[in-house]
Amino acid sequence: MSISRFQCDQDELAERISRLVSDEGSIEMQPGLFLYRCSKAGEPIYAVSEPSLCVIAQGAKEVLLGENCFRYDPARYLISTMKLPVSGRIVEATEKRPYLSLRLTLDPSIVTSVLVESGYEPAQTESSPTGIDVSELNVTLLDSVLRLVRLLDDPLEYQVLSAQTIKEIVFRLLMGNQGGRLRHVARLGGQSPRMVWAIQMIRDRFDEAIRIEDLASELSMSVSSFHSHFKSATSMSPLQFQKQLRLQEARRLLLDEHNDAAQAGFRVGYEDAAQFSREYKRHFGLPPKRDADRLRSKEVETAQ
Repeated sequence: MSISRFQCDQDELAERISRLVSDEGSIEMQPGLFLYRCSKAGEPIYAVSEPSLCVIAQGAKEVLLGENCFRYDPARYLISTMKLPVSGRIVEATEKRPYLSLRLTLDPSIVTSVLVESGYEPAQTESSPTGIDVSELNVTLLDSVLRLVRLLDDPLEYQVLSAQTIKEIVFRLLMGNQGGRLRHVARLGGQSPRMVWAIQMIRDRFDEAIRIEDLASELSMSVSSFHSHFKSATSMSPLQFQKQLRLQEARRLLLDEHNDAAQAGFRVGYEDAAQFSREYKRHFGLPPKRDADRLRSKEVETAQ
């Protein structure tokens, strides 16, 4: 019976997202609630993840964090608990059966509120949990997600009822096997707050030369321990993390502000233009100018 109900809920969720998002792309239906539609598998999209819950109604997607690949589909949800440089690629989508998904931003204040009300205390771990993971989607979590999407039919109902439904979704997540990971969205206890601080420090100063020894010292950690905890949380070393932030921002400067390669590289912290071009090509597959020209031509094709 639960399998039948699960499938019915999945079908309804797909139908509702398809109806609400008739064109390709993402729409923020309400603050923090995004619906997405795509009709073909594509190339990786590079972005910085936000603390959020991602549920697929139809299709499949892969997210790369460092060397780790997380695949999810209608049977599995993805949870992200911190801002991390990632790449995502839709791997199952067609015109007849487009990729349909939703993303709900996880507000730390709501997570904290549910933690306090529930009295939930997940086990402490010595190492920081990775900032992204996938888990099996059960019928109770799917039901609460579906009810949130149903509320989109009536703006007044959403305004009045959505807050409680979102709290229920957070509660379902906490009661599942991602409860310990979700706890770190609220920045409570464990090693994660130290890594949150380190991640934010690197994000704020990604265009500067950062000494890892100084970060470790600020956290009263040895360099080796800092490296271990940082990689556990982000799946990459601190310098790899900084490099990905630099390259993603450089790509944005090339596209949005029409900087040339030398300008973009300098603005994100590279002193050597040749090194910037090498690392850019290694990460994105093409030299800066060719990559930017290719992406602009694709935008024109899409617009036409």
